[in-house]
Amino acid sequence: MIGFDEIRKLSQITPSKIVLLVMDGVGGLPHPATGKTELEAAQCPNLDRLAAESICGMHYTVSPGITPGSAPGHMSLFGYDPLSYPLGRGIVEALGLDIEVAPGDVVARGNFCTVDKTGRISDRRAGRLASDKSSELCSLLNTRVKLNNCQLEFFPGKEHRFVVRFRGDGLSDEVSDTDPQHEGMLPIQAQALDPAANKTAGLVNALVEKSRTLLEDQSPANMFLLRGFSQHPDYPSLHNIYQVTPACIATYPMYRGVSRVVGMDILPAGENLQTQLEVLRKNYDSYDYFFIHFKKTDARGEDGDFDAKVKAVEELDAALPGFLELHPDVFIVTGDHSTPAGIAGHSWHTIPVMLRAQYCRKDEVTEFSERACLHGGLGQFHATELMPLAMANALKLNKFGA
Repeated sequence: MIGFDEIRKLSQITPSKIVLLVMDGVGGLPHPATGKTELEAAQCPNLDRLAAESICGMHYTVSPGITPGSAPGHMSLFGYDPLSYPLGRGIVEALGLDIEVAPGDVVARGNFCTVDKTGRISDRRAGRLASDKSSELCSLLNTRVKLNNCQLEFFPGKEHRFVVRFRGDGLSDEVSDTDPQHEGMLPIQAQALDPAANKTAGLVNALVEKSRTLLEDQSPANMFLLRGFSQHPDYPSLHNIYQVTPACIATYPMYRGVSRVVGMDILPAGENLQTQLEVLRKNYDSYDYFFIHFKKTDARGEDGDFDAKVKAVEELDAALPGFLELHPDVFIVTGDHSTPAGIAGHSWHTIPVMLRAQYCRKDEVTEFSERACLHGGLGQFHATELMPLAMANALKLNKFGA
């Protein structure tokens, strides 16, 4: 991949528009009864029509065989190698919630969860706890849990999610997760991944122990899991690298957080595709790069609900004409990772992608699905190459070696 220093030299400002629509976790696996993936089972005439007008392919966001988290998946889509520009889940969630993260602070993403009488996790998301209940529990923890030599604060997020911020001297984010990422297991004790993090790991474990008793009667959210301990990074912005004016239209804090790290303006997005479309229309003349995020395909895949994920695809398909009527110069539809309902979680499988632009070479693909996109003109490639492809098709890159 060409480096940022060279891309910076080639990038130019033009009036052309790029729209990246991310169907989170869109990739799937065939259903045992039908042999069709969620995309193949869905009735999506608009996505299929767009595929026929595009060049298609498959991409991976980290490396073949590696299952990506959402943050590295999106960093890759934005052109940043996630191995060179790592992001902890805590910082992206915190920035997405507009939480102040000062130098030296450590933040972590939390899930309220359900544990059984043996302490084993029976539901990592506490039934996707209602946001108002999560807010109540964060207030309870803020009132009742104190740590020596550390300011501690809980911030509620969407549904079962929250952020906890540690503020004090000598803190480090080199701390392992307490979330095993699987049900039927015990929460894990935090470990220092570097001797400098011994203090922080001790604070995390003290927090968990003090909270355990406090939450034991709060079913279904009678425990929590922490992951993605992180501090604020200092990475080059999309504008600095690509000379674009970027905006994010996402309903979930985590995706707004990743976007803020790379310098996007965060536009109020409402709660559904219709409000996101309205925001896009309202702001279309003010930016030349838009990232639009659709969560339901991922959420229903994580729930293990094949039929619900199919319906989520169809919901996006029904809304698609409204986005296309703006006639962006480059329109891309893809995902950040695969979330097959049969696995009920993220997976390592490659992700379908289609790019429509005046100057793209259309291929023979006429259906937006994994099986069809395997035969597309883009082939299989690393997702970090998608941003230069978008820039080139928008005529925003000068000639190399001129």
